[in-house]
Amino acid sequence: MNMADKTYKIGWFSTGRDEAAGQLLKVIYDNIKKKKLRNLAISFVFSHRIKGEEKESDCFFRLVENLRINLVTLSSREFKPEMRKKGLKLAEEGNPALINHWRNLYHLQVTKVIDEFRIDLIVLAGYMLIVGRDLCHNYPMINLHPALPGGPRGTWQEVIWELIKQKAKESGVMMHLVTPQLDAGPILTYCSFSLKGDKFDHLWKKMKEKLKRKILEKIKEEEGEEEPLFRKIREEGVKRELPLIVYTLKAISEEKIKFKEGKIISEGQEMDGYCLNEEMEKEIKNETD
Repeated sequence: MNMADKTYKIGWFSTGRDEAAGQLLKVIYDNIKKKKLRNLAISFVFSHRIKGEEKESDCFFRLVENLRINLVTLSSREFKPEMRKKGLKLAEEGNPALINHWRNLYHLQVTKVIDEFRIDLIVLAGYMLIVGRDLCHNYPMINLHPALPGGPRGTWQEVIWELIKQKAKESGVMMHLVTPQLDAGPILTYCSFSLKGDKFDHLWKKMKEKLKRKILEKIKEEEGEEEPLFRKIREEGVKRELPLIVYTLKAISEEKIKFKEGKIISEGQEMDGYCLNEEMEKEIKNETD
């Protein structure tokens, strides 16, 4: 079969916890419709929430249905809840074995639900659960992470607060292959942006003044995601998330990037991440022109 005739099928995993989750999905959907991702198809969207659990995810589900994409859900809250509760408590005490077992059991159930779609790849885009070990082995899986390679791990909120704590000079966004170790798989693509200069210097100055009066935890508690420096870092990251994931999925669907035995292969060689700063800046400039 010629590459032009092949459809590369993906499963889209998202909690659907905020507006950004919908934006990511819509951008990929629109690029498929515009033939910019001509070899790609979204076979289904999966969430570990079900209808009625959260208002934000219900909004996300409505978007999925409006786009006429298959919606697959399996409530993680309702799956062996006592085991999950006990596992989380033990993990807080330094023993993660039970919660890791629960994660694997849950995602084995997910595998049974999605196997019928015969997908080529799973994309994690705002999926807030740590995936089970066996799911990582059953499907190649990539994740969007809002940091540079070697940068902070965790949710985008945790990443940004850690950048502020570290007084970081730069941040970025990356796509990486998912492994059982959180946010530590081989890098596919990434880009960076400065946290200094005209956009940021006055915000760092204001943060410095705040930190003279109160600790960072208090600022987090009082202002949360509305804190101006936090909000600006998030804004700059989101600008790059959308074009980065489009570029990465285009390269994968055209088989310029392949997966083999947990490694990323390009032009027959194992790759160690493409830096896409120039491409991302062009995309951002095109959006603002």
